[in-house]
Amino acid sequence: MTQPTYLSREEFEKRKAELEHLRTVERRAVAEQLHQSRERGGTVNNAEYEDAKNEMARTEGRILTLDNMINTAVIIDDNHGQTGVVEVGSTVTVENQDGKSLQYSITGSAEADPSQGKISNVSPIGKGLLGRKIGDVTEVNIPSGKIRLQIVSIA
Repeated sequence: MTQPTYLSREEFEKRKAELEHLRTVERRAVAEQLHQSRERGGTVNNAEYEDAKNEMARTEGRILTLDNMINTAVIIDDNHGQTGVVEVGSTVTVENQDGKSLQYSITGSAEADPSQGKISNVSPIGKGLLGRKIGDVTEVNIPSGKIRLQIVSIA
């Protein structure tokens, strides 16, 4: 069974636009490049032809990836945080065992960017926070060891 891909509405529309561009513009351009390189030098020992073939494979692979992502997409609801439970789309403020306040936005893995505080729902911290409520304490195993997080707020 295929796992759902959690996306914001904005990210979903961005991925759809990218897929449409790849199918209508990029695919044709790469096919033309492939055709021209074959015309100029055949297919044997032709670096330009090999590059065009590799670009075609990359383009087709990206099309398949995006198609799968869109077909399995679950749009993150805009009214997250109103349930009082951490879910995909929630922004959670936690306090760690040292008393330091941290804020995480729980996203799908396609939108995760830990440097921006956006963590995936399948990351260790994301998994540890999902389904929790304000005041709950969870222990999470991360690569550097185990951390304790207490949920302070959910938005």
